[in-house]
Amino acid sequence: MFADRAKIIIRSGKGGDGHVSFRRELYVPNGGPDGGDGGKGGDVIFEVDKGLNTLTDYRHRRKFQAQDGEPGGKRRCHGGNGSDIILKVPEGTVVTEATTGKVIADMSGENIRQVILKGGRGGKGNMHYATATMQVPKYAQPGQPAQELEVQLELKVIADVGLVGFPNVGKSTFLSRVTNAQPKIANYHFTTLSPNLGVVDLDGAGFVIADIPGLIEGASEGVGLGHEFLRHIERTRVIIHIVDAASTEGRDPIDDIYKINKELEAYNPEIARRPQVIAANKIDAIYDESESPVELLKMEFEPKGIKVFPISAVSGQGVKELLYYVQGLLNSMEQKPVTFEQEFFPEDVLVTENLPYTVEVDEDDAHTFIVEGPKIEKMLGYTNLDSEKGFAFFQRFLKDSGILDDLEEAGIQEGDTVRMYGFEFDYYK
Repeated sequence: MFADRAKIIIRSGKGGDGHVSFRRELYVPNGGPDGGDGGKGGDVIFEVDKGLNTLTDYRHRRKFQAQDGEPGGKRRCHGGNGSDIILKVPEGTVVTEATTGKVIADMSGENIRQVILKGGRGGKGNMHYATATMQVPKYAQPGQPAQELEVQLELKVIADVGLVGFPNVGKSTFLSRVTNAQPKIANYHFTTLSPNLGVVDLDGAGFVIADIPGLIEGASEGVGLGHEFLRHIERTRVIIHIVDAASTEGRDPIDDIYKINKELEAYNPEIARRPQVIAANKIDAIYDESESPVELLKMEFEPKGIKVFPISAVSGQGVKELLYYVQGLLNSMEQKPVTFEQEFFPEDVLVTENLPYTVEVDEDDAHTFIVEGPKIEKMLGYTNLDSEKGFAFFQRFLKDSGILDDLEEAGIQEGDTVRMYGFEFDYYK
């Protein structure tokens, strides 16, 4: 089965925690802090592999995780960095955030390698926190937490030209005639269960063409297999609309074109506005000469700027003229490939500040609890505790940052004192 979609969970590595230790050597009775920094966590990286053409590797494995950074050590030893995880995908894969559907990365064109989730920074060891007033810091910075995200992978094939049309109108036959592709061809609906790519060679020039599986009414709403494959036409710059001009299955070719265009419009209006060419196929099977279906198609669509070419995919009649016209259309258009701009930036949503602090019982008074560390210093530096609003923010900060939970775990009781860098208050629930 052709795998062109997968939903996976990716997780970067957590940063290693900083270390708390003090220099203890002979003849150095009161050495300073020497706790080392933690290592950086590994990144999650997506990389294009030209040898892949499906997302099969991601159908049976759900979670992918980079390595965590190692914690710091004593004697200023730096923890080792975690290894990155590199996820190989075929060119044309679009990575989106699973809930919102917003684009994180389009792995096509020049974008062959992109860091999707960054590993957490390693925490600083206590050697960084010694100051004139705090010469024995008993805290170190925890490593930044890992980032985790559920993403949708979608393969949108990269082709200059897309073939659309109802099932069984001859798209696969046409592709096998004009390219070296070898699609399965049989006389039943939805023969093509995966997009087939082929390269058209026109005297040294050429273009890539994709046979998109047959569409039916309601395809844009997920009816049949249409919705599964409409994504593959999003990158194409020109659309060849193949119809059964001989009406071998009793359908009206003009009505078919309007129905397919309605599905394209419903799925993505921008696609419906791209240049179209109509290939009136199976002209070798037209036996009633009294009313030419090709002329009816020309009368209906050429005034709208859509050129109609009578062809026979079986015999090759008219095919070369159609291909040269399409090549001319492509040459007249901007050569820039269709890519999807990034809309979702994981680092803006997932990164949070993680400064250290400690909660300790005063050695001289069991009813006094000391809370200190860069997290507290920073908060006190920008909070006016004399104002009602500032004090309310301070209380919220203690609760949201987990400091109140840590005080309760340390055994604080109502009426006990909490001291923070010269600021004291009594604890009450």
